Amino acid sequence: MNRIMSRRGVRLTAAGAVAVSALALAACGPDIGTGETTSDRLQAPTAAQPEGEITIWDRSGDLYEVFDAVIDDFNEKYPKITVHHEAVDINSKLQNTLITGTDVPDGVFLDDALVSGYADHLWDLSDVLSPYIDDIAPQKIDATTVDGGIYGVPYDLNPGLLFYNATVLEAAGIDATTVETYDDLLAAARAYQVAVPSAKPIHLEQSAFLGQLQLEMYASQLGTSIGGADGELRLDSPEYEQILTFLDTVQSEGLGTRAEYLSPTDIAELENGNQVFYPWAIWFDFAPQQLLPDTSGDWRAMELPAWTDGGVRSGAMGGSSFVLPKDGENSELAWLFYEFLMYDDSGYSAVWGTNDVYPTGLNTSIPAYLPAADPAKALFQPVDALGGQDLWKVATDAGSQIPGGTPIPSWWTGAVDYLGSDLQRMLDGELSPDEVISSASDGIQTNLIDRQ
Repeated sequence: MNRIMSRRGVRLTAAGAVAVSALALAACGPDIGTGETTSDRLQAPTAAQPEGEITIWDRSGDLYEVFDAVIDDFNEKYPKITVHHEAVDINSKLQNTLITGTDVPDGVFLDDALVSGYADHLWDLSDVLSPYIDDIAPQKIDATTVDGGIYGVPYDLNPGLLFYNATVLEAAGIDATTVETYDDLLAAARAYQVAVPSAKPIHLEQSAFLGQLQLEMYASQLGTSIGGADGELRLDSPEYEQILTFLDTVQSEGLGTRAEYLSPTDIAELENGNQVFYPWAIWFDFAPQQLLPDTSGDWRAMELPAWTDGGVRSGAMGGSSFVLPKDGENSELAWLFYEFLMYDDSGYSAVWGTNDVYPTGLNTSIPAYLPAADPAKALFQPVDALGGQDLWKVATDAGSQIPGGTPIPSWWTGAVDYLGSDLQRMLDGELSPDEVISSASDGIQTNLIDRQ
């Protein structure tokens, strides 16, 4: 996928089409409660200069090119490891490859939402990640933890931000920077609609998959997610009721533009000044950089509003990690590649810093490794399409607030048929928030959890 939108948005939709719950890949990790090393735990090589060949799978497109360019730097540190870097349609190929055990790669780039569904076929990375784990965003560890084992090397952190059209809001006499809570956001949207009657100021996502992903961003702010660490459904909660009530208020008062993420309708309403608030992951910044020529430079980003006064101002929305299949021939060498990429200054600086693919740096995510996500040491440059704003500082400050306690159950993508769809029915005016919780809970419990 050749564009940032494709990598960050459409690829997530494609991932949602993968029926992880139907895979013949049980999401049950090893029993590691004793803390002892088991055969399921990957160990790092002990040789001073390990040697061998590794096969690494990534999706084609910009990130493939970024990772590919780092291989030469990796080989300066490990000259005896040959990296075969392959561009692969991972969603269509990985399942059968792991089941058959034929030509299994040593490392794979994978959406966090899919990791737990493959856990039985992956190395538990608890031991190799041990030196770094205290410096990794807790949300990313939780997202790839299954039964106490960690099955992904965290790649990116995707903090939720509130993007807003500062130019038109200021012209209407509204200072968006005073928005601190979701109640403030509703008040600002109502005020803008008085000034611009045609406006429906707040984005309401029309895709069932991305709508559920955004819902989980809101839940992440409150330190929860659709499933607990034990896979138990926890949708029936005050947190989800509060979030759904907010979204229902936006739709019932006519304060929302209902459109799929960066569809032609969405773009048109962003360009004409009708849609001016976009609560989304950092990767929305692709839009003013590439898709909004008329309003490029007018947009800004800030932390999400809080659900309560003084509350957390960001949540995670999406993300990816690197997984290492147990049937790979040299997975321990692939670990060294990912260790260099994510935890060596030369590696992560090459990924997020200025490079041939991104002359001003990769600004659609931030590192999940906290020493790399230092607010004072920007890896990418200010974003002209955001009026020269220092997005690095905004995003890393937001990312540092994201709570842990938000695992991703193996049935997450299957839940889109229930929660994602019922959320859309609510935005159509067919269901109340309580009915969404009841209907989706019944569907997920009966058709996904009880059948595992």
